[in-house]
Amino acid sequence: MKSVLKNFINGVLTIVPIILVIYVIYKTFLFLDGILGNSLRPYLKDDYIPGIGLLTTIILITVLGWLSTKFITGKIIKLVDGLLEKIPVVKTIYSVIKDTVQSFLGDKKSFSKVALVVIPGTNMRCIGFITSEELEDFYSPLSDHVAVYIPQTFQVAGFTFLIPKDQVEIIDVSPEDAMKFVLSGGMTSSSKKKLKGM
Repeated sequence: MKSVLKNFINGVLTIVPIILVIYVIYKTFLFLDGILGNSLRPYLKDDYIPGIGLLTTIILITVLGWLSTKFITGKIIKLVDGLLEKIPVVKTIYSVIKDTVQSFLGDKKSFSKVALVVIPGTNMRCIGFITSEELEDFYSPLSDHVAVYIPQTFQVAGFTFLIPKDQVEIIDVSPEDAMKFVLSGGMTSSSKKKLKGM
């Protein structure tokens, strides 16, 4: 009975992560394919091939990115950008989405520096990610602070703390490894050590 249970647990540990990854990739594909795919489907009908919507979306984004570098279309995009930043409520949503996208794909990427932060009054430390090193534009007295995002274990939520620069230690760990470590509750590092020791 113990052998059967052990094999079942090994099966769960091996198969469940694979199934979940395939499921997430499949759902992401359906979502991205459906952005323009739902508009193309009525015209193509039986000739529609899954993936055409995703391919069309990629081509459209690439073309728009190229047009944004041209004089006339670039001016139009800047005009629309400026307009969206002036409409109440819309400007808040737009700026959050724009800044988030730029933080991951822009020149000044956030989450590229992993920080070790001491919890005040204790010897405990937590791992975070530097999201902004220029807070004087937000609030001038915070010019000597940095914004550190502290993710929560087993979920996407987290907290943003404004911490003095001299109290933040940048550590030589890749953002991917740090995020996996935090989100897994520290289990990823222990599993790697076990594999190395085998």
